[in-house]
Amino acid sequence: MKKLYLPFIFFFFLCLTSCVDIEERYDFKADGACNVVYGFDMSKAVSVLTNLMTDSVRETPQFSLAKDTTLNFYNALPDSIANKMNAEEIKMAQGSDLAIKMDLKNNIMKVSIKHEAKNAADLQYYLQHLSNISMNSELSHVTQSKQVGGFDAQPLITGQSYYNYEITPHKFYRIIDKVKFAAFLKKAGAKFAMAKAMLIDMPYKVVLNFAKPVKKINNSKALLSADRKRVTLVTSMDEVMKNPALMNLKIDF
Repeated sequence: MKKLYLPFIFFFFLCLTSCVDIEERYDFKADGACNVVYGFDMSKAVSVLTNLMTDSVRETPQFSLAKDTTLNFYNALPDSIANKMNAEEIKMAQGSDLAIKMDLKNNIMKVSIKHEAKNAADLQYYLQHLSNISMNSELSHVTQSKQVGGFDAQPLITGQSYYNYEITPHKFYRIIDKVKFAAFLKKAGAKFAMAKAMLIDMPYKVVLNFAKPVKKINNSKALLSADRKRVTLVTSMDEVMKNPALMNLKIDF
């Protein structure tokens, strides 16, 4: 696993200091299951950074490396971490994958965390515990690097932790916890401020696809499709930091 991550870590963090397109996607099924993807597209940043690199860097084997792979969290965990997990955490890890698509020469760099929730209760547990379960020790190997100022991207990847959720077979509610969000900003806010000073944005999109029409939604910024089965919220981390309530969603379906 280390062989896979070593060339990836360096470029991953360079990109995080430049530009990240963040997208949350929820695909609800008729039987109550839901596929969740929390993705980061750093391809734009790779394109910019490539132009700043010397020919010698672009000619290295690391830069020529291309990967398109998916790792199951539980199978990837060392025994020292897996043995400390409870039954619910093991089940959650087994249903979660880390997908990496990287082709630096073609300006492609995408990372996503995927989970298949079996029902509403499973989905709520996943969203409430993603940042707390022991598998985050594995995530930290990918999302932390001393070479680029020690920036910790883990709060971004596990950003669900600052929401309070209420999820049932007929509703999806999430409200930002102001105390938790303040703690998140204390940890990651400096990097966002630096990006803003450099006129760099972090677009943020949330897409929820439902198996049946939405009856009611409380967020005026969210767009509802013509068939009322898709909710799309488009904003940016800069806007969210100014007004966290933009990410609040109360959807009845």
